[in-house]
Amino acid sequence: MYGYAGRILRLDLTSKAAVKVETPYELIKGFIGGRGFGAKILWDEVKPGADPLSPESKMVLSFSPLTGTSAQSFHRVFTTFKSPLTGTYFRSTGGGFFAAEVKSAGYDAVIIEGRAEKPTYVWVYDDDVEFRDAAHVWGATVDGVVDVLKDETDREARMLTIGPAGERLVRMACLVTDDYRTPGRGGGGAVLGSKNLKAIVVRGARKPVVSKPELFEKLVKEQVDAYRRSPLLEGFRSLGTNSAVYQFYVLGHNPTYNFKNVELENAEVWRPEVLGRYIIKHYGCFNCMIACGKKWKLTKGPYAGLLWDFPEYETLWSFGSACGITNLEAIAYANMLCDRYGLDTISTGATVAFAMELYEKGLITEREADGLRLRWGDGDAMVELVRKIALREGIGNVLAEGTVRAAEAIGRGAEKYAMHSKRLELPAYDPRAAKAHGLSYATSNIGGSHMIGWSKYEIAGIPEKVDPLTVEGKGLLAKKVQDQVAAYEAVGWCAFAEMVQTASYGSVEKTMEWIGMILYAATGIEEFKDPGYIWLVGERVYNVERAFNVREGLTRKDDWLPERLRKMPFPRPPAKGQVFELDKLLDDYYVARGWDIKTGVPTEGKLEGLGLSYVADELKKLGRMPA
Repeated sequence: MYGYAGRILRLDLTSKAAVKVETPYELIKGFIGGRGFGAKILWDEVKPGADPLSPESKMVLSFSPLTGTSAQSFHRVFTTFKSPLTGTYFRSTGGGFFAAEVKSAGYDAVIIEGRAEKPTYVWVYDDDVEFRDAAHVWGATVDGVVDVLKDETDREARMLTIGPAGERLVRMACLVTDDYRTPGRGGGGAVLGSKNLKAIVVRGARKPVVSKPELFEKLVKEQVDAYRRSPLLEGFRSLGTNSAVYQFYVLGHNPTYNFKNVELENAEVWRPEVLGRYIIKHYGCFNCMIACGKKWKLTKGPYAGLLWDFPEYETLWSFGSACGITNLEAIAYANMLCDRYGLDTISTGATVAFAMELYEKGLITEREADGLRLRWGDGDAMVELVRKIALREGIGNVLAEGTVRAAEAIGRGAEKYAMHSKRLELPAYDPRAAKAHGLSYATSNIGGSHMIGWSKYEIAGIPEKVDPLTVEGKGLLAKKVQDQVAAYEAVGWCAFAEMVQTASYGSVEKTMEWIGMILYAATGIEEFKDPGYIWLVGERVYNVERAFNVREGLTRKDDWLPERLRKMPFPRPPAKGQVFELDKLLDDYYVARGWDIKTGVPTEGKLEGLGLSYVADELKKLGRMPA
């Protein structure tokens, strides 16, 4: 078997059993790897109605046939699970070095199930798997866990762990690697916390073997050349995602004050030349020459002395613009707390912004906020609230449930100010200013995520510019982008890297042709040469994910965005006066998808055409299929 490790590792925490099984060829052929493997395994193994925090819930870590090879930027871990925040299917992904290490140990995926009797970590060294006591690191922050467990195993090992937030079942708790890459969204940290699993530590000695080495290296060289020619490379290398913060604000994104999106005082702080002053180091993930990672150093104010991973675009938004804060030092400190405690910066910052608006409206008082004055722009109050959420202290215990559940607990009309879709807090783009992108928020299988269907056509004008404010054709555009993202995530590729290469080629079709050829060179599987087949796999993955949610009872009514975005006109240029036309856009989208327009459920014919007859049969048996 070429490209693939050929094995899946199943970890049963209840019985402390590690079972290795052969990676099924049908799984490889139908879903390629990465996100595709996760979607199929979760569909097969997690039954409808399962509590995401129960022993019956599972988490899948999955990788690509290109992971661990010399191909650039394919070395990501895809974590798939039923989310304790949203109650839906969820996929969350992160980079770094962990994925390549697991592949080197000889595994295409890891399935985690059951619940350990006491805090546990798993040590994997190639074929050897040990379940070890983690009582001594339970309660520790991520940095401490990494240091101690590497001493106990191997200093060269790689790790996926949780912090105190995951142990406390904070619903926005994330997973964190030893190099602080975070599969961040959806509450994966709480899933592992509920299983009493503190960390997975891995060391491997194998290297993937490709089917056609000469062709493979030729295609890698083509990729490297394409990266070097790309107009996006320098921006990512010099500033990472910080290169876009001010630009996106000007385009109507980087939404302010919990999506009120009025002008932000001191928005000049987002300019690249300001953010660049904090950078002291550049670094990259395994085999990625883009090197978009940065280290920031703070030298003034109460947070002086901090040297940590930089806050990405989304984090500068969530702890910055969303909260009316332009204190970069406070934002950087909150980012560090999230890394150490194991919190998703997007949902955490959005939840702080939600609390600040409730405070402004008089829906929570200073006393109810534990003496905090949650005023817009107060960076110190924001930092303290992040700590309280992570440790479930006081008001933080309510907010740790996420904005929707917090609003239900608070009452008083608080739900009006929860900016979410399918209970996942919205990220740093305003749907009123990019209609296909907003449509992907509403129809995303994981809720309000920007990465399920990032509309590069509308936001970045890549590979060609599409007017972001029109509604015509946006259903088809949203489908196209979602299917392409699902396809390249099945191949394990980084979204930033795909943009860099596509900008160089000037064509999505050229990118998909290259993906097909390098997959073929790695695996020798003839079907992978056909870019049409890669598109088909992307659509298949997206429909399996949708079917998982349909099986849980979700329908068209759940493809939703908040009233503020649907009824409140956008207040500033360039999208001034715009609202999000949800119903019209949904109709267009369902037609493009071939789904039932009344329910939003994939039709039997659509599923059968994608090779998913078994999915259609189960939905029919459960009475979920439209008549």
